[in-house]
Amino acid sequence: MTSAAGNIAIAIVTYNRSTFLKELLASAAAMDTPPFRIVVVDNASTDDTQDVIAAATTDFADGVLVNHRLATNTGGSGGFSEGTRVALELGADWVWLMDDDVEILPDAIEQFAPWMQRFQVIHGRRYDFDGTPFYWQAKFNEFLGVPLPYSGKQFGREGYAITNSGTFEGMLIHADVVRVIGLPDPRFFISWDDAAYAWLAAQHTDVVYVDAFVLKRKREQKQVNLGIRHLNDGSPLFRFHVIRNRAYVGKYFAEHGKLNRFGFGLGTALTLAKEVFRLLVVQHTLKGLGDLVRGFRANRALWRDDTWRPMDPADVPAPLTPGTGTGTGGPS
Repeated sequence: MTSAAGNIAIAIVTYNRSTFLKELLASAAAMDTPPFRIVVVDNASTDDTQDVIAAATTDFADGVLVNHRLATNTGGSGGFSEGTRVALELGADWVWLMDDDVEILPDAIEQFAPWMQRFQVIHGRRYDFDGTPFYWQAKFNEFLGVPLPYSGKQFGREGYAITNSGTFEGMLIHADVVRVIGLPDPRFFISWDDAAYAWLAAQHTDVVYVDAFVLKRKREQKQVNLGIRHLNDGSPLFRFHVIRNRAYVGKYFAEHGKLNRFGFGLGTALTLAKEVFRLLVVQHTLKGLGDLVRGFRANRALWRDDTWRPMDPADVPAPLTPGTGTGTGGPS
C-alpha cells in the first residue's frame, strides 16, 4: 500500500504451523487496503508450509507475497531480523511484524493510519483466541530491567499510551527507526527480543499502544488469569531463553547507560521466580527446572563475553532512491 504514510510491508515468521499460516494469509488477502508486500520468513519448516505459501500467491497481486525460506531455524528473533531486512530492501517505509498464529482484521491499515501520522513505533490492540480483548500493558521498569503491567487506564483521552516495551505479535515500526537502532537482534533466538527492540526504539522516539483493534490471536494456550495479567504455558526452549537472554537485555541497557547492576540482578531473580511459578500454577510440574538452570549458566557465560556488540545500524538496507529498483520482490 502506498499512502501518505508510505509503503507497509507485513513480515510474518513461521515454523511448522502451516494451518495457522494459511488462515493468516487468507486474512491478509481480505484486508480492505492491501499491504505493499507480505514477506513470509519460513524458518526451515518441515511440514507443508512451502505448499501453503505457493497456493496463497494467487490471492495477491503479482510480487506482493514474498517467499523467504531460511536454510535453518533461526528462531523468532532471526526470522524477524530477516523479515525486516528483506522488507526494507524491497522499499518498505513501515514493517508490521507478526507471528503466524494471528489473524489480521480487515480494516487494520485504516485503524493504524491516523496514528502513523504521529508516531513511528505503534502497537495496536488484539483480540484473544476466545474473542475477548487480549490483556497487554507492558512497560519496562528500568531499575529491574523487566516489563511490568502498569496500573490505571491503558489509554488516555487521546486513545493511546506511551510505553517502552513491545511485542513482535503486531509491532509496526518505521524504517527510519530501524536505520537508527539496527535490525532485530537474531542472537536472542526467542524471548525478550521484542521487548528489548521496542526499548531500544524508545531511546529515540515514542513507542505507543493505541486503542485500535488490528489482530486476533488464534492459538489457544493454557493460561491462568491473575487479574492484572495472564500467565501462559511455556516450552523448554522458552524457559531456557527467557533466563539466558536476560544477559542480552542487560548488555543493551549498559550500552545506553541504563544498567543498574543490583536492580537488574533482582529483576533476573524475579524472572526466575516467575518461571518457577508458571511451572507450578499453569503447567502443574517442576520438570522444567533443568531448563531454567541451563539458561542461568548460559546467562553467566554471556555476561562474561567481552566481544559482544549491539546490532550495527550500518547493516540496515538504505532507502531506495527513484530509478534504483522496482521493489517487486519474489522468491529469495
